[in-house]
Amino acid sequence: MAEALINPHILMWARERAGFGVAEIAEKLKIKPEQWLAWEHGEKKPSFSKAQEFAQKTHIPFGYLYLNEPPKQEPLLPDLRTIGDKPIGEFSLALEDSIRIAFERRDWYRDYSIQNEHPPLTWLGSASLQQPQEALTTARTLLNDVVSQRPSQFDAYYRLLIEKIENIGVLVMRNSIVGNNTHRPLDRDEFRGFAIADDYAPVIFINAADIPQAQIFTLLHEFAHLLVGESGVSDLSPRNSNRIEKFCNTLAAEFLVPSDTFTEQWDHSTDSWRKNLPELAEFFHVSQWVIARRALEHGLITETQYWAH
Repeated sequence: MAEALINPHILMWARERAGFGVAEIAEKLKIKPEQWLAWEHGEKKPSFSKAQEFAQKTHIPFGYLYLNEPPKQEPLLPDLRTIGDKPIGEFSLALEDSIRIAFERRDWYRDYSIQNEHPPLTWLGSASLQQPQEALTTARTLLNDVVSQRPSQFDAYYRLLIEKIENIGVLVMRNSIVGNNTHRPLDRDEFRGFAIADDYAPVIFINAADIPQAQIFTLLHEFAHLLVGESGVSDLSPRNSNRIEKFCNTLAAEFLVPSDTFTEQWDHSTDSWRKNLPELAEFFHVSQWVIARRALEHGLITETQYWAH
């Protein structure tokens, strides 16, 4: 059986990039872990057919296995996810492929819009990070003050928001897996969503592995990205110090949970501030985390109470 004279360092890189442990990749290739380690350490070479199977399982071109070093690839979108003030790191293969699929659909939608002589979207990139109130007013105008029309049922409200955003030219995508591959789930801890700013075909992608009430916040957060014309992958963490992420979090929170209505609805008489969370989360159709964050922003709870929640 012909051996594939591949680079063992690329085997390790491709395995780790795909998120597989040694035992997992060995099981997928129907070999023993010891045999895999012999290939990865360069002590033995896989057969040509096993090398091809490995490339397929790890979603890389077969030719990559013969490279001297892993290919250096620029991220398709800015990575705005942070821990403190430091970037989280590389995108997983699942996230990379989801972004690639979104760009393919963006390209089709863009070509369609241009061929049908649709005008470019003048609202995209019209807001400024230095003028958050004006950006909020623009968002409310574009979406026809949808909050004041908020249906009592969450599903109806979520559908209405998506419909309003799609009606102004945005392609909204939601998925919990890569494409239609049910064996490749997306990790909500890695990212919550991303936005692709394009004058003809902007895209919002929502990680549907998240709870629905969190998805609605992601939808508005990514819409805020489009308002300021900034593409990027988001984690929506309140600890994120990136100025674009902070701006988008603030706009989404004020849009979905307006300050005046929130302070009116907050029950100061209850013996525990936490009792407000489920009722207000249901009222505004957001997660309890968003309600707790709004309480902190309005001085209704302390930092200690918020982070202990």
